[in-house]
Amino acid sequence: MEAGAKGLLFILLGSHFPVAVISFCLPATAAPAHQLHNAASPSSSRSSLLLGATATADNTPTATPSTENDHGGDNRSSSERFENFAEFLVKTQSDICSQAETSDGKATFCIDRWEREGASKGFGITRVLEGGELLEKAACSVSVIHGVLTPERAQAMSSRGRSNIDPAGGQAYSAAAMSLVFHTASPFVPTFRADVRYLEVAGEGWFGGGADLTPYYLDDGDVEGFHRFYKDICDRFDVEAYPRFKKWADDYFYIPMRKEHRGVGGIFFDDLERIGDAVKGEDAGEEKDVEAFVREVALGFMPSFLPIAERRGREPFSDKQRQWQLMRRGRYLEFNLLYDRGVKFGLSGGRVESIMVSAPPLVSWTYNHVPEEGSEEDRLVKILRKPRDWVS
Repeated sequence: MEAGAKGLLFILLGSHFPVAVISFCLPATAAPAHQLHNAASPSSSRSSLLLGATATADNTPTATPSTENDHGGDNRSSSERFENFAEFLVKTQSDICSQAETSDGKATFCIDRWEREGASKGFGITRVLEGGELLEKAACSVSVIHGVLTPERAQAMSSRGRSNIDPAGGQAYSAAAMSLVFHTASPFVPTFRADVRYLEVAGEGWFGGGADLTPYYLDDGDVEGFHRFYKDICDRFDVEAYPRFKKWADDYFYIPMRKEHRGVGGIFFDDLERIGDAVKGEDAGEEKDVEAFVREVALGFMPSFLPIAERRGREPFSDKQRQWQLMRRGRYLEFNLLYDRGVKFGLSGGRVESIMVSAPPLVSWTYNHVPEEGSEEDRLVKILRKPRDWVS
């Protein structure tokens, strides 16, 4: 799923929420948070830069539970589990961006903090790097939203088997998500997309997320290592999880009109309540384990990708190879705009900059381009048309 973390929330909840945005994009080393807050909203009595957000001494934003009524008239608050997970996402976002800046060595992330008003309140932090040495464009977004389910969204969720959801709507929800998309400067380094998210309604919660690669030139060792990295994480919680999540990714990231997959996949999961041996029962700790699993996936984003970028990102490449990268980015954008649920929901009523932040910086379309038989480009296309098992 694309569209930044905000788009992920549209996946969970639907669109058409009223939005009032305080938004600006400044370098991470810009003025202290309290100065930014004063400039953005001088009349506000809130002590934080955004609803539910504060900044540490080094200007790293952290999520903080709001004392206001965030549920559109429902005084129930989100759980401690939700608040802790939201804090984890904001801290992890900061850590990811710091690691990416260090690896890139040239460009830095700007920070765009926004606030949502109305029946569904919350905040988001979008960080964007452009024009780097390794990363041509990188975006990492967090959204934390509290609101009330509309009948439309409640019916959709209930139809997916969520028995505690009242189809009539009106229940309070809390949703938090972090997503990232890294478009690399070199055609030898894949585009990397990843996300984790959590939705909570009526005391129950569901996790989702994943990580996947979209290469332009195949390095089998890179792809095998990436898949093995996430298989190892899955196996520590449930040995049956990786094959299921790998197939889920292959099925989701598919471009029907091209009859090919967007990339070489990874893992993808949604509506996850527990993970592990089901015969142990809920008292054995599965609900806690699923959050531990999702956190471990999120903490693995940079270790699974940065070694590939650092190893191959500075190799010389030709104009022909660059043009192939831009053409394949066209496929990436086709998937986002035509098939990705987050983008489609988001563009119907969301903040466009947050939705489209996942788009590649440059793309190209060449009419009826067919790669030369037996070339590296041809090998890639053949694998995209028939996914393979990368680890046994």
